[in-house]
Amino acid sequence: MAITVVKNALGGVAWYLLAVVFAFALAAYLAQSYKQYSKLRAFRGPLTSGWSNFWLVRAVMRQNTHIDFANVCEKYGPVARIAPNKLVTSSPELLFRMSAARSPYTRSDWYAGLRLPPGQDNIFSTMDEKKHTRRRAQMADGYTGKTNTFLESTIDTHILNLVRLVRTKYVSSSAEFIPMDIARKAAYFTMDVITDIAFRQSFGNLVDDCDTYRYIQSTEEMLPIMITLTSIPALSAFFQFPWVAKVFSPNDKDTTGVGKLIGIARKLVHERFTKKSSVDNDMMASFIAHGLSETDLVAESLLQILAGADTSATAIRATILHLITHPLAYRTLQAEIDKHLQEGLISSPVVKETEASKMKYLQAVIKEGLRIWPPVTGLLSKQSPLDGDEFELDGQKIFIPGDTSVGYCAWGIHRNKEIFGPDADMFRPERWLTEDASKLTVMNRTAELIWGYGKYQCLGRPVALMELNKVFVELLLNFDFELVDSTSPWKSANVGLWIQSELWVRVTERGGRQNRK
Repeated sequence: MAITVVKNALGGVAWYLLAVVFAFALAAYLAQSYKQYSKLRAFRGPLTSGWSNFWLVRAVMRQNTHIDFANVCEKYGPVARIAPNKLVTSSPELLFRMSAARSPYTRSDWYAGLRLPPGQDNIFSTMDEKKHTRRRAQMADGYTGKTNTFLESTIDTHILNLVRLVRTKYVSSSAEFIPMDIARKAAYFTMDVITDIAFRQSFGNLVDDCDTYRYIQSTEEMLPIMITLTSIPALSAFFQFPWVAKVFSPNDKDTTGVGKLIGIARKLVHERFTKKSSVDNDMMASFIAHGLSETDLVAESLLQILAGADTSATAIRATILHLITHPLAYRTLQAEIDKHLQEGLISSPVVKETEASKMKYLQAVIKEGLRIWPPVTGLLSKQSPLDGDEFELDGQKIFIPGDTSVGYCAWGIHRNKEIFGPDADMFRPERWLTEDASKLTVMNRTAELIWGYGKYQCLGRPVALMELNKVFVELLLNFDFELVDSTSPWKSANVGLWIQSELWVRVTERGGRQNRK
């Protein structure tokens, strides 16, 4: 009897202590939540954004983040709240301010979720400003082609493979209909280019006419998870632990997908460092010459492919779709290409970048395609300096408290009607041919944000522009394209990068170069 009484008493004490601990934990949580809420109370946003990440995570999971961020900025202002310590901005001036060379802003923990392999930083995920600056200096020459003499000829090889694939398998006629998913062909092309540039060994997707190692499929499955992790830093940090990463992340023992790519990267990079390769004037050789270690080079090679292939493919797909659905722009560009060929201003077998850069309407089309459909719409958040930042925006003083994450609203910036005109939601390349020099200056400066800006500008820009300058000329010179289903032209989802497929087209032969000499 006495033992029972003692047990009951001890049980009561345990429950009491448990209740006290719970009460303290709840009080601490509420106090922290209120502190977070109060810190950014001057900024408006969705109802739950002051207290939780719910709205942000939901936006990512809905795979419609580009529209959700734009709607928030439209409703709540050019700097709006989307989570307890997170803002998003549609102000180009604030983006310029945060990314300027001497800006006190730094990368936020948003970038930590983009380490690949897990736990290994690359130039994009590095948050240490000094390391980032040093790595940019080490890699700049390789991306510009100064030490990579194969760059343009490599792209030309895969342009020819793309034209050959279309011509041999997908040209329709009055007697035969052969639909082609140009979304997939664009991905094959950019993947072959970037793997060839990175490793001097192409995946061969265009030759095989398939996702050879299922890398594209694997990336599309992985991207929503990666971007969701960037929205919840604590969860991102958890998946970066070595034992967690070993269980859940792709590894170099996989036979397909991202794991296969990691294995290829490690093998080829190791061969370079053990002198089993005689190549000394490509991108990888440039990186090695500038001091990258074997481990660093694996991480940078993977980033090149993950970021470079996907973004360039999106630019090609979106621009092709907008050209097809805007016949005036389509025919104007085609006429310019034909004229340059007839005047002997286009080389054979592939147009040179220097030649394409002189085509004014082509340059307008490329700029407009990137503006109307930015390939990167993720937050790319920057962290405000510890003592905060006060500045003037649209005639009003704004103060961003210290250690606050501020993200990028791509759709709001690049469809800004005050900058690009009342028809900013329309694909119209002619806007870039205006004679209003001051307006053109503002548009060009704003469009630079597509590539990042200042200390965060994309190093892969020269490669991407070379691809775009060539691919539209050669495709529209050789073929005509029509949508198979104009009411549902493609499948497109957004998680900060794009997941796109089934852009079905009917291709017909124009005769190409052989009939236009």
